[in-house]
Order: sequence, then C-alpha cells, then structure tokens
Amino acid sequence: MKDYSVDKIRNIAFVGHGSSGKTSLAASILFDTGATSRLTKVDKGNTVTDYDPDEIERKISINAAPCFCEWQDHKINIIDTPGYSNFLWDTRAALRAVDGAAVFIDAVAGVEVGTEKVWEMLEERGLPRVFVINKMDRENASFARALESVREFFGRQAVPVELPIGEEKNFSGVVDIVEKKAYVFEKDESGKMSEGPVPASMAEEVDQRHKDLIEMVAESDEKLMEKYFETGALAPEEFRAGLKKSILHHQIFPVFAASGLANIGAQTLLDGLIAYLPSPVDVGPVKATIKGEEKSVPPSPDAPFAAIVFKTISDPYTGRISLMRVFSGRTNPDGTVTNATRDTDEKFGGLFFLQGKEQVAAGQAKAGDIVATAKLKVTATGDTLSAKGSGIAFAPIDFPLPSISFAIEPKTRADEDRISQATHRIIEEDPTVRIERDPNTSQLLISGNGELHVRIITERLKKRYNVDVDLKPPKISYLETIKGRSDVQGRHKKQTGGRGQFGDVWIKFEPLARGKDFEFDDKIFGGAIPRNFIPSVEKGLQEARKKGVLAGYPTVDFKAILYDGSYHDVDSSDIAFKIAANKAYKKGIREAKPTLLEPVMNVEIYTPEAYMGDIMGNLNGRRGKVQGMEPKGTMRVLKAQVPMSEMLDFEPTLTSITGGRGSFLMEFDHYEEAPSHIQLKIIAEAVKEGRVRPEEED
Repeated sequence: MKDYSVDKIRNIAFVGHGSSGKTSLAASILFDTGATSRLTKVDKGNTVTDYDPDEIERKISINAAPCFCEWQDHKINIIDTPGYSNFLWDTRAALRAVDGAAVFIDAVAGVEVGTEKVWEMLEERGLPRVFVINKMDRENASFARALESVREFFGRQAVPVELPIGEEKNFSGVVDIVEKKAYVFEKDESGKMSEGPVPASMAEEVDQRHKDLIEMVAESDEKLMEKYFETGALAPEEFRAGLKKSILHHQIFPVFAASGLANIGAQTLLDGLIAYLPSPVDVGPVKATIKGEEKSVPPSPDAPFAAIVFKTISDPYTGRISLMRVFSGRTNPDGTVTNATRDTDEKFGGLFFLQGKEQVAAGQAKAGDIVATAKLKVTATGDTLSAKGSGIAFAPIDFPLPSISFAIEPKTRADEDRISQATHRIIEEDPTVRIERDPNTSQLLISGNGELHVRIITERLKKRYNVDVDLKPPKISYLETIKGRSDVQGRHKKQTGGRGQFGDVWIKFEPLARGKDFEFDDKIFGGAIPRNFIPSVEKGLQEARKKGVLAGYPTVDFKAILYDGSYHDVDSSDIAFKIAANKAYKKGIREAKPTLLEPVMNVEIYTPEAYMGDIMGNLNGRRGKVQGMEPKGTMRVLKAQVPMSEMLDFEPTLTSITGGRGSFLMEFDHYEEAPSHIQLKIIAEAVKEGRVRPEEED
C-alpha cells in the first residue's frame, strides 16, 4: 500500500440506528474503490464488516469493524459501528479512534432511537459529522420527509449538499448542490456513473438550495458575511473553505443521499468525506497527560509515538488482536513501546491493517492512522501505548456499567472446567461484560447491557469455546438479621461409650447497625470455659451464620456476646464447643426477632421527558423511591432506589414505555428490611426448595 501523509488520511465512523444501511454502504464503497472484487451483501452474509457468525445469522452489526479504502489520493479508514442499544458501547469506543462521523438515516423511517443515542455520543466527543439519507431506493423512501425529521431533531444546521434524482425504484443518482452537477448511476449495482448537467426539473430547487447553503456559510463567518452582503456572492474557493470550516465547528451538517444496496451515491459520498471531514492535521494536537502534566500531542510522525487501543479482538488463529489509533509518532512492526496505563513494556507482534477480519501487512504505524497488532501480553481496550520514556497517556475509554444480570450454569462437568478460560477471553474482547460468582447464592452471574447482549455472549461461549451453558434469572442475594435481643444456652452433650462430647455456652445476641456484619465479644471470666475453646465458639458462630433461620440466607449485622458456660475435663473438645455455639445461634437468632433484608439498587433512567410520568408510575409499582430528576442534553435522568427483585424484568418494560428511547444503569446501594408480605413469599419459596424447614429442631 502507498504511504500516505497525515493530511491525506480520513478516519470516519459510520454511525446510526440499527439497519439504517451502514454496512451495505460500506460494502459499496469497498467495491467501488477496488478494495473488494465484488459487491457484497448483508443478506448473503458475505460483507467485509459483518463477518462474525452472530452478525451473519441475525443480519445486524454487533461489533465495530474497521475497513479501509484508497480514493482520490487519500486513505479512508472507516469503522462500521453497531446501532442497536445493547452494543453501543463498541460504538462509543470506536469514536475515540476517528476524527469525524457519517450519521445514517433510513429514508423511510427518518430519525430513530439509535440516531438520537449516537448523536449524544458525537456531541460528547465534539466530532464533525455529515448525514447520509440512505436506502433511497426503498418503497416509501422520501428525502424531503427524512430531511425534515433530521432538522426537527438536530436543527437547521442540517443542510443538503446533495439532492436525489428520483426516489424509490426511480432513484438513479444525485445532484451535487455545491458544484451544481448531476451524477447518474447505472442500475446494475456496478457503481458506474456519468457526470452531466442538473436535470431541468430540478434546476430551480438546486439554485435555491445552493443559495441557502451560501447564506449558511456566510452566517458562520463575519468576514464572509460582510462580503456576501456587499457583493451578494462568494468566490468558489471562499465558499468551499467556509463550508469546511463551518462543518468543523458544527455550524453546518451536510446531508447526502445514497443507496448502499443499489450502489448509488457511494462515490460522491467519498468525495464529500474527503472534502468536508477533517484530517488528523485539521483536528490538531490531542489532549494527553505527559509525565503527570496536562498537555497535548501533535499529529506528527516525527513526534514520540502515542496511540490508544480502542478495541480488542479474540481471533482463533492469531490470538488477541489490539486495534489502535495512532495520534503521534511512528513505530515498526517489531517495535517495543510502553503501556502507560499499566506501566509495563510491550513488544509488537507485527503490524497490519484490518479489512474486516482480513489482515493486510503494514510496514509501519504512524500518526493519523488506524493499525492493529497481535499478542500483546497485558494490553487491554482503553490502554495507552507510547514511546518508552515519553510518559504520554490518554484518558481511558468510559464504558457503560452493565444493566442486567443472569445466572449461567454449565451443562456438563467439561463445560464447567472450560468456562474460566473462555469467560476470560470474552471479557478481553468485551470490557462491558462482568462474569463473577455471587458469594451469597454461589451462582455464576453474567452481566451485560441488555438481554440480547447477554444471550449473544453465551452463544459465543458455545460457538467459539465449546462451552454450553443454561441462562437463568439470578437468585436475589437476600440476607437475614435480627431486630431484638436474646439470651440463650447452647449445650452439646453426647455419650456413646468411652470418651464423650461436651460443650456448654451462654450467649447474648443483639443487633448491630446496618453494614457492621458481625462482632464476637468474649466476656468469659474465671475460667468458665478454657481459653483454648473460645476460638472454637467463634468459629462455630461464623459457620452457623452462613445459613439463616428464616430462609437459609446469611445472617448479618448482629453481635454475639459469650459470657458464661461450662466444660468437662475429658469430654470437652473444639468440635463440641463449635456444635454448642451452632445450637446457641439457631435458638438465639429465632428469639431475637429475625427478619429478611433485600438488596436495594441505585437506578438511573435516561428517557425523553414525555415518558417521565409513565416511568415514575411504573417505578412506584415496583416499590421504587424516586430520588430526583435532572436534565441531560435532550434527555431527562430519573434517579431512584428500587429493590433488586423488582428490577429483573425492567429492561423490556422500559423499552415498551419509551419505544426503545430509554436506557438505564443500575448498581447496588444498600440492604433494607423487606416488607412482611414479601418475606412470607421468600420463606415459603425457601421451604419449598428445601433450603430450610419451619422451626428446625436443634
């Protein structure tokens, strides 16, 4: 491949709602630029960027996938990103690697849920962007209606730079409003096009759109505004320069028209991406921490090497592949760098560009480009790799916390043996997944960004690592405690011929403040119990409290005061005093007004304001307590505390209420006493499952 200077590189994310045609248009671009020898299709399962078996099966993008092409003496790196909410974490990570974005709009559906969500990410990153009204060949496609939808949501800055020639099955090309030229495409999906004059039927509209665009450009710059008022026109070079400047400063968002499936408009879009979106040089220095100080690194190949790993791929043949955006400097395929995040050195296992899953050898990695390497030992997604001694580190990538958890149970012993290594590889590739064992329920829990996300992870466990698991709702980690006090004797005496067993303890039980867990207080005086048996009493209590008297859950937040007892010179032993303590625990906890505690979660719900009332009503029905509300961009954030048991089915409910526009985060906050009717249900279930027996005998 040709060596491109930094100003000839474009790094662009294709973003938008799921099924808005990002992958199909990327396929057209790769075919039209000669990167692929045929036009691939999502329906045929052979596209470059949807190569994962789950993507092929479901016909949706699940992973952010890189590809690249060469066009008009430029190298264009494209990252085709997921659009469905369960997988937007990968889109967020991909935006750390690019300098601009193309936002895809379905010409039939207009702005959708995913469009709004990726727009928020683009706003956070401050990335210049263009709109692509795609699928113009579909039945009921309407450029005007889709454009109106875009402007309604994102403002009048969305201005067409192209108009479609025809719509639906008559869509045959586009008119460039800036240059006032028409491009008509062949109907055979070849991408072949011919340049010509603007159709007479469109001339008036094109002239008006051209004038509107000039006025928008003039508005964005005082000098251009003055000249426009004086002369009523702008020179072509002033107009183009002003347009690009307006785009870089988010004052104008150009709108294009295309059809990925019909291969119409891909080449004119490429011209627009080069002309209107920034190179790394246009973006300028990038913020970083250098030896502890806030500074920035220049987009120069002559500066010290600095890159961020924005994606990790687990490849069955190559191993772990680290995909990185290089912000400054250069390095060779066998170079050694420092992982500034983990303070350790790493040696590259070669360098290559990724065309989907295909690897194309790279002679070097240099500023402005996106490149991959293999078999780094400790590097994970979000880590900074920089020249040894440079001290350069970038801010880590913020990933969303998991919002839903399920229990996974290996189907066979072999699956259980393999699951640890398999889940480790899954987490390397997907940093939003959590897989851990609940110490209270002993269940292995998998947490993700939605039910679909979790189900796909379990499918990968089976397909990639031959680990077959069942997915079940998680058990709630209830706890037990006491509200009263008791004073009881625990006595164990057994005589079976020969040496017997004897242990006798008197223990007071009393409640502790929430979160204090357990305290043992030794108040033995005068040798009522020999000192060597005291630890056995405490150990007996610690073991016994793992199983509560109500429903078999661990008992917490209580104090045990050992104040008296007796022993036998021959028959007393450690085990005897442990059993005595166990008996005292069961009797004493029952007499101290035992009760059940349930986990309560902090919940943050992101939703358009229109749905706030319905959501609050739903939370009230879930025993939720609203803590407050605050605006966040065009959304509202509703904060509440809700018992975990009430949140297990909240995701589909929220999706139904908000039409998919809402999302939520959830994390544990505290335990509190469960209502009596809830306790009765929990106890009845425990009895049914055989975890406890009512009023167990000592």
